[in-house]
Parts: sequence; C-alpha cells; structure tokens
Amino acid sequence: MNKSKQIIAVSKCLLGVNCKYSGGNNYCQAVVDFTADKIVVPVCPEEAGGLSTPRKPCEIVRSNGELRVVNSDGEDVTENFVRGAELCLAEAQNIGVTLAVLKSRSPSCGCGEIYDGTFSGTVVQGNGIAAQLFLDHGIEVVTENQCL
Repeated sequence: MNKSKQIIAVSKCLLGVNCKYSGGNNYCQAVVDFTADKIVVPVCPEEAGGLSTPRKPCEIVRSNGELRVVNSDGEDVTENFVRGAELCLAEAQNIGVTLAVLKSRSPSCGCGEIYDGTFSGTVVQGNGIAAQLFLDHGIEVVTENQCL
C-alpha cells in the first residue's frame, strides 16, 4: 500500500534559515531528522507579518486584560504577529498540514511555554500567537523539544 507523506509546517529558523530576531537561526538536527520522510512547509509568522530580520526581540504581555506583543523598545507589534499567524495558517490549511513543529518559547511559535513579557528570560505557561491559532484550527503543534 502506498501511503502519502504527512505534510507538516516547520519554523524556518529550526531548518537553518536566518529569520530569527537576531538575524541568525535555531538550526535543530533533530527536527531535520524528524522531517526527513515528510513534506515540509517552512513558516516564519514574524516575517510573514511584515517584520524585518533582524528585528527587536518581542514578547507577549497582558495589557488591559488582553494579550499584546511588544518589542524590547515597547513598540506594539501585535498586528504584525496576528497577520503573520493568519497567513501561515491559511497556507497550512490550503495544503493539508496536520502537524506543526514550531520554535519553543517564541512569541509566535512557542507552545506550552513562552517568555513572560519582562525581557528577563522568565518563562510562563502559554502559547505564541501562531501556535495558538494553529491549535484553535485543529493543527497539532509541538516544539523542537519533542523531536529530540
């Protein structure tokens, strides 16, 4: 029986693409190995949302009861994160993605834990903007840590 390959979305930075906020990447051999027998759709919600590389680091904060994404200068970039997440979700849905391997702790891609918005390295429970949108639309999300 000929089984079709699973189609998965993967954070571009985990594949070695220099799209990380600092201009570098988060290459992860375990993710590359995990994806070897799958069709990979590389995604970077932050770039898709119009943010440049490099860019100021960003974190999710709670402001007036709602979640916002701000950079280290205090600039609100929530719209960029939401737009990028929506574009990546639309692409994923269009081609039948069922699983996403996304960068841990990222304000876009983190799943299960993210930085707390103080830019102090403190981690709290939560999901990034894109990760939450994928989950809300039935796409399973894991981080590179589950590929190790």
